[in-house]
Amino acid sequence: MKNLFSAFVALLLPVIAAAQFSVSGKITNELTGKPLAGATVVLQSLQTKPSAVTGANGNYEFKELKAGDYVLKVSYVGYMAINKTFSLSGDANINIALAPADFIADEVTVIATRASAKSPTAFTNLKKADIQKNNLGQDLPYLLNQTPSVVTTSDAGAGVGYTGLRIRGSDGTRINVTVNGIPLNDAESQGSFFVNLPDFASSVNNIQIQRGVGTSTNGASAFGASLNIQTTTRQDSAYAEINTSAGSYGTVKNTVMAGTGLLNNHFSVDARLSRIASDGYIDRAASNLKSYYLSGAYYGKSTTVRANVFAGRERTYQAWNGIPDYIIGDPAYAASIGVKDVRRYNELGQISGDDYSKALFYKDQVDNYQQNHYQLLVDQILSSKLSFSGALHYTKGGGYYEEYKKDQDLKEGYAIEPVIVNGTAITNTDLARRLWLDNDFYGLTYSLNYRPETSTNLILGGAYNEYKGNHFGNVIYTAQTAGITPNFEYYRNDAKKTDFNIFTRGEWNVGKFLLYADMQYRRINYSFLGFDRNRDNVQQNAVMNFYNPKAGVTYNISSSSNVYASFSVGNHEPNRNDFTNSTPQSRPKSENLKDFEAGYRIAGKTFSAGVNGFYMLYKNQLVLTGALNDVGANIRTNVDDSYRAGVELDGRVNITQQLSWAANATLSTNKVKDYKQVLEAGKGVFVEQQYDKTDLPFSPSFIGGSEISFRPVKGAEIALLSKVVSRQYFDNTSNQNPVGYTIDPELAGNRFAANRYLNGYFVNDVRLSYNFAVKGVKNIGVTLLVNNIFSTKYESNAATYAGVSGNYVYNYNYFFPQAPRNFLASLSLRF
Repeated sequence: MKNLFSAFVALLLPVIAAAQFSVSGKITNELTGKPLAGATVVLQSLQTKPSAVTGANGNYEFKELKAGDYVLKVSYVGYMAINKTFSLSGDANINIALAPADFIADEVTVIATRASAKSPTAFTNLKKADIQKNNLGQDLPYLLNQTPSVVTTSDAGAGVGYTGLRIRGSDGTRINVTVNGIPLNDAESQGSFFVNLPDFASSVNNIQIQRGVGTSTNGASAFGASLNIQTTTRQDSAYAEINTSAGSYGTVKNTVMAGTGLLNNHFSVDARLSRIASDGYIDRAASNLKSYYLSGAYYGKSTTVRANVFAGRERTYQAWNGIPDYIIGDPAYAASIGVKDVRRYNELGQISGDDYSKALFYKDQVDNYQQNHYQLLVDQILSSKLSFSGALHYTKGGGYYEEYKKDQDLKEGYAIEPVIVNGTAITNTDLARRLWLDNDFYGLTYSLNYRPETSTNLILGGAYNEYKGNHFGNVIYTAQTAGITPNFEYYRNDAKKTDFNIFTRGEWNVGKFLLYADMQYRRINYSFLGFDRNRDNVQQNAVMNFYNPKAGVTYNISSSSNVYASFSVGNHEPNRNDFTNSTPQSRPKSENLKDFEAGYRIAGKTFSAGVNGFYMLYKNQLVLTGALNDVGANIRTNVDDSYRAGVELDGRVNITQQLSWAANATLSTNKVKDYKQVLEAGKGVFVEQQYDKTDLPFSPSFIGGSEISFRPVKGAEIALLSKVVSRQYFDNTSNQNPVGYTIDPELAGNRFAANRYLNGYFVNDVRLSYNFAVKGVKNIGVTLLVNNIFSTKYESNAATYAGVSGNYVYNYNYFFPQAPRNFLASLSLRF
């Protein structure tokens, strides 16, 4: 028995040797001695990096720590950050007094639009290092692919050019995007087109993704999520950086960046110049993208002023129509027209005859657009309790998309009277046209942050923005004489939209509880050219007033874990196409969302995790019919009742010092309770079909992400990135055919034509990276990213057009295939 006891003690010795200690303390104001609630405390060692936020009394605590060397990092907006190094061999109590900063931190600029660590909402924070790991040339949505509930897609198939982002099944028109608190979404279409800002990620310092309605912010209300982006912040040391990437499908990225660091303890200048080019996976889906970023800042003791100027120019071959199902689903037919590879087809409507190899494609079937952004950001500490942030902004956009159109009716489509040539009236002809957009977006944003005591934080914010959009079209070529002048203007539609909002938000720490309340009022006035009740095109006005209240509570179980619950209301106006394609009597209604969220979060030294449940109840949601209009925009209709309900899980575990695993999963059900589909059965003849309960389009019931990272030696990393997305329907029928109709027997054997869904897919990427330094070079980084290593064949997006004839239903489906195995390699030098 004695020997057994000795053996048992011997087995316990490693555990005893690895005794677990705690570190606790209090963070206070050095001048007043008062506690600082909400200060960020990070405890860093070689093995771990747990963080905590101080409570109302300024206290923090870390438990279950091993003996060793640590760095305690404490930061708080408006105060000088402190790093304290110490050795831990027993329980320690470390109090820190922070001195007011000599200048304001850039983080003050975005604090009004951000959720805090204890806010009762679901969010993910991405630091610059997280973003740059995969920044080898693909668009910004692809850099967010491993965050919860996210699905990405690429028109060209390889992540360069036009890309899409959905969160919880909501597309880009429902995702509110701000850059330094300034709205980025287009005021009319409501989407955010990152192709207009190529390589913008290289100038991003951090991003917060809020899922659901989230906190009040500027711009349109969030109906799926918010992306709050902050660009370059202060760097104290001068630097220069060169990044070059190259890879499959002729993809090349070149980036040059430089910064002065802090000059004379007050000034800094940062600059970037970028170029990205790619042929695209899909043939005739090339991109030629250029951009720059320039930022200058002044840092004073109580004032910060930053001016940002950035712009992007894109020229992309149009790939937004997708590829017809018969090309993908019928290999025999594809072969008969010369298609040897799915990617060798981009349907543009000008194939003559059945011989694909002899088809003539219009070389300028391109989208050509430039967008310039100007921002002036001011932060001012007014007193020890009150600070102000404000911004003036102006965005200038201009460009066109050009396309070739066959056999066009000149009078019906272009208001061109037929001309007589050799006794024959020219009524139809092939032609090329340009559809232009010349727009201006400008306004101001502001926020006042009042912290009367450490347990209370109040924010008053808002914005006023104006948008002017001039839409017009020119005929630049006709195959036959049409009797028109060069660049004949055949339509013009000018629009103006004003957007005013004001919001107030409060957080109160009461013991272990944080109480949260938020209220936003928003008023929109939209003037546009649209159809009146007589279907005449006249200038019209629409005025909308929205009230968006929010409330929630968080209970702090400990310094590293909490539970929360919230209720939020969001209202969202229809977009430009919804207005212009309807009359006042048939105009879609504004959407209303009631969002219920509840969850649990824990952050430890080796393990962090969160679980969030959501129920999003919609009234008059505008849902996709599955079809696109002639410029690739989705066609939508109101449905009375629909909902999204699900649970999101995410976590990270440091298995060993070298091995870690981060994963997330979303399980959800997304339904339209009653849906009426209208199908055209002939000119002026329509068939209505009613569906009881169907799936919302592009809303998979399961989304999963995983990143396993192994660091064999210092500076080296091998990472396996995995993404799972279950089946997605791309109309509202859940693949049911209308009652009384069957699929055309000629199409029945074609899985793509018969079904209106995207198969689920499981895609894996591998990232290899190594960072090291040599004399004269601060960092040399080498990265190889191999996407879709198993060459999984999948489509991530689609569109459908349905009609009936006789007793048959016809679905004309178009898909967006994604690239098989492909790679990007990069070399970065930082001086």
